[in-house]
Amino acid sequence: MFRNPQADEATSAHAAAASLVAMSVGRLGATAAAAAGLIGILLGGRALARSAGRSRSAPRTGMALGLIAVVLGGLVIATSDGGPGTGNGQGGAVVAIMAGLIATVLGFLARARGRGVA
Repeated sequence: MFRNPQADEATSAHAAAASLVAMSVGRLGATAAAAAGLIGILLGGRALARSAGRSRSAPRTGMALGLIAVVLGGLVIATSDGGPGTGNGQGGAVVAIMAGLIATVLGFLARARGRGVA
């Protein structure tokens, strides 16, 4: 019957604040993919900086984490509704794909350097 406009504004502001901090499935997937990509970059970069042939598992792990980041980021983009800025994790998924590609290249270069190919 009678509506309180101040209560409506408070309720909508509370809902907007909750949507900013809530972790949706898309945001969680993009965050996990970006973390995998960043760890892959660290492993691939460290393996590339070390002397040739010293570690065989770090370049492989960096490449694997990079590929996981690319696939998971692509999955988040493919299954999200709306565009960037809608809270579906598309921005994080793009970061994850880029980090995954960098990690894959660094791991490949470190592995090739260890074998004496590059």
